[in-house]
Amino acid sequence: MRTLCASTLIGEFFVIGFAGLVAMQMSDLSTGTVWAVSGTAMALSVLLCGMLTRPGGVQLGWLLQFGLVLSGFIVPMMFILGVVFGGLWWASVHFGRKIDEAKARFAAEAADAA
Repeated sequence: MRTLCASTLIGEFFVIGFAGLVAMQMSDLSTGTVWAVSGTAMALSVLLCGMLTRPGGVQLGWLLQFGLVLSGFIVPMMFILGVVFGGLWWASVHFGRKIDEAKARFAAEAADAA
């Protein structure tokens, strides 16, 4: 699960950065405000890569997805990108857990065979 979720979060890092550039041009917000919010979200996406296996890591990831959708009020395209990344996050968590279960099952079978 960690690899899939981390890949999604790194993709979000870049999308958030580009959305910050767009928000500077399209909104009346100051540059400092835009980069305070974008920079915090970018840092959170990178930090979450290391927190995925800890309790609450996946839930914080969901919070980031929700924040991405809400950022559509500043940059309208983020409504679409937020939903897309929310779907990618769901798929990463869902299928990542299935992969982890399959790996554990195969490791147990290999240990029993040895």
